[in-house]
Amino acid sequence: MEPKKITITQLKKIADELKQGLESSIGIYLYKGLRIQVSKYKASGAERFARLYRNRRSKGLCVICAQKVQDKNPRTGKLYRLCAEHREKIDRKPSK
Repeated sequence: MEPKKITITQLKKIADELKQGLESSIGIYLYKGLRIQVSKYKASGAERFARLYRNRRSKGLCVICAQKVQDKNPRTGKLYRLCAEHREKIDRKPSK
């Protein structure tokens, strides 16, 4: 994960989010040559995976391999959660 450069106002906003307990403050930041890492202490595997899943899904990436998803679901118009390769592996329809 690449650190994000921030200003003092952004740092104050992150501190306010931490006080409120919001997960949007989680990340790695650079401020005047200092690396500030905000993460959950002893987060369970399920919590870490859920955060990774939400992050990848919101960016339009495959939740397994983080490859950019190209295809959309024709019914919903939204991007699939898996790339074509991983969707093919779990396809339950018998091939002809």
